Amino acid sequence: MGRLTAAFHLGPVVDRLAEHLKASTKLFMDETTAPVLDPGRGRTKTGYLWALARDDRRWGGDDPPGVVFTYAPGRAGENAEKILQGFDGILQLDGYTGYNRLTRPSRKGGSPIRVAHCWAHARRKLKEVFDRDGSEIAAEGLRRIAEFYKVEADIRGAAPGQRLSARQARTAALVAEFGEWLQQQRLRISAKSRLGEKLAYIHRHWDGLQTFLQDGRVEIDSNSVENLIRPIALNRKNALFAGHDEGGKAWGRIASLIETAKINGVEPFAYLKATLEAIRETRSTNSSLGTSRRQAEPAWSAAAAYTSLTTSITMSYKIRSANWAGGPNRAVSVK
Repeated sequence: MGRLTAAFHLGPVVDRLAEHLKASTKLFMDETTAPVLDPGRGRTKTGYLWALARDDRRWGGDDPPGVVFTYAPGRAGENAEKILQGFDGILQLDGYTGYNRLTRPSRKGGSPIRVAHCWAHARRKLKEVFDRDGSEIAAEGLRRIAEFYKVEADIRGAAPGQRLSARQARTAALVAEFGEWLQQQRLRISAKSRLGEKLAYIHRHWDGLQTFLQDGRVEIDSNSVENLIRPIALNRKNALFAGHDEGGKAWGRIASLIETAKINGVEPFAYLKATLEAIRETRSTNSSLGTSRRQAEPAWSAAAAYTSLTTSITMSYKIRSANWAGGPNRAVSVK
């Protein structure tokens, strides 16, 4: 099978994986560029791979992590809205304005989504100013955020209830003090200055930055999904670009299965090889029986192949999760 043909046959498996992820109560989302050849113009255009991911390992969740990459020719928020149809949980993301439509009553495909914004992005804004200007205000903000992360390090691997109790006892007051400090600095600093713009960014996302204080399943940042899209960025250097939009879709499908397998300790090449060989055998059998390819292949790949993937992942996840941060649901101090 060629790459596009293989990706076509793997499509129902990826669709099933996406359905499984969207049944979760909390997900991460991010997007990254995917250069695609623009036919007839002799150059590339910028497409995007939108990552929808689950990773509940830090609180010992029962469901294994996974990610689906969906290609779209642009970065408009309507792409995220379409991908998330049917999902009504908490969404962890960065401050990209395209996601704002997901929180509105007019959202298509579900109720308004509750978002959890990323403290790593807030920290990054201040770090940019400090590295460039040596700002003492930015340095103070970084010191305060570092205190939040000290608590997170202590509760990693604990159950959601324990995480929530520790955050309410140890972090909530620190965040409240940060909020007061933030408003004081915004009164002192010009809104048009580099630092003023970074402080305004944090202020705009203040509600979402506090979501992790209200739910022990929520992470303090969206680093999990950023780590999952990093291989896509590395692959851009090797592959340079996709040949067309269909190639971008194929890129997303295959990357979805490879990265989901990798994060769960399943050897991706072996899984893809076994799956595609089974699909080929099914085609041959159905041809001899007179069954149409349209009827047979999606049924096999969406059911048997997906079951094969989830079975391998679940077995691997149970073994690996016992060693994650000292084991799930460990006791932590809330003092």
